[in-house]
Amino acid sequence: MITSSQNPKIKRIRGLLENRKDRQQEKVFVIEGVRLAEEALKSESQIELVLYSAELSTRGLALVAQFSAMGCPVEEMDAGILRSLSDTETPQGILAVLPQPVSELPKTWDLLLVLDRIRDPGNLGTMLRSAAGAGVQAVVLTPGSVDAFSPKVVRAAMGAHLRLPILTLDWPEIIAACRQSDPQPAALLVADSAGGDPCWDADLRQRLALVIGSEADGPQQAALEAANGLVHIPMPGKAESLNAAVAAAILLYEVVRQRNL
Repeated sequence: MITSSQNPKIKRIRGLLENRKDRQQEKVFVIEGVRLAEEALKSESQIELVLYSAELSTRGLALVAQFSAMGCPVEEMDAGILRSLSDTETPQGILAVLPQPVSELPKTWDLLLVLDRIRDPGNLGTMLRSAAGAGVQAVVLTPGSVDAFSPKVVRAAMGAHLRLPILTLDWPEIIAACRQSDPQPAALLVADSAGGDPCWDADLRQRLALVIGSEADGPQQAALEAANGLVHIPMPGKAESLNAAVAAAILLYEVVRQRNL
């Protein structure tokens, strides 16, 4: 049982939780909580380490037994130390270290979500969760975005990291991917609250890369210059714009709606 906060494993976990550089160098990330541990088990990821405390629920202890039976390294730790590592107000008593999936664009795809300089971790995690639910084949982040594997993003995404490719590409790479004919070039549609077609009127059934820009800055000029069109969400009320994660969910499910007519 781990009882010291100076234990090398605890120091490593703390570094992975707090430092993007550590996560990138080791190419791993940390999940927390019973629900995400269940998702990791379903995904058959090669789990590197599971830490749990006596505060873990019966449901969680059953998970620990499954991880142990699979040969995953499992260790009990002092509950107070685990609470000190937790990023939540009510820690559930379980953490796990997983490898970051090696992600690349699928050979064939008909729906990408491109997130342009999204810096809020809660928004990014929510967008990833919506993308997984809507059947997006991959999520592309542009440089300048928040780390997709930071604890707050991982928590908000609720397992999306284990269900869909997430990768970072610059704009020339994104444009090149859209122009490849497989089976036909993809339309690059940029969400822009200031103009373009209402999303209900845009043709979202075609092969499509949907771009959502940051709330603070909107889409980059490179995106606007390469766009095949702009779309917006009509708002009869007086708000100037929607939260970026809300807008992404509305637009993605408009794609789903149109493709299922």
